[in-house]
Amino acid sequence: MNANVKWASATNVSWRKLRGALVLVGVAALLPACSAIRESRGYIVDPLLSNAIQPQIDNQQSVEGTLGRPTFTSQYGTPTWYYVSSITGQRPFSRPRIQDHTVLAVTFDEAGRVAEVKRSGVENVVFLDPNGNKTPTLGRERGFLEDLFGNIGQVGGGGLPGGGGPGGP
Repeated sequence: MNANVKWASATNVSWRKLRGALVLVGVAALLPACSAIRESRGYIVDPLLSNAIQPQIDNQQSVEGTLGRPTFTSQYGTPTWYYVSSITGQRPFSRPRIQDHTVLAVTFDEAGRVAEVKRSGVENVVFLDPNGNKTPTLGRERGFLEDLFGNIGQVGGGGLPGGGGPGGP
């Protein structure tokens, strides 16, 4: 009888250890699902390449050959090429947030040579918080039914006899 008790308690201990190990493995397997997701958006900045751009030495063709096509260019004023890069992070069940933001602005002179290279970061980013509750409109406030039925009787019968439209008296 004493041997059976020892075997039963040894079996209980091994099952407890096995169950604990399985729980530990399960938690370890699910833990990466809670980590943040990092995503690069836009131009991926290579510091060696961006530092290689020399004012008054490089031109538009050499900048395009070194850095590639810009993210966007200026439409007015001094010709400027912008290389924009953002790295966002997102935790589970949340919206993505900007972790790093870099703008490389390459300004050219009239001859097409590099005049200036500027770098800026997240300090110049403007975060907009739009209010999705209501869109303000000019004029008086009207409800949906007023908008729908508001013009009945106000439009002349242009094509009807006696109307004020083309072909009328």
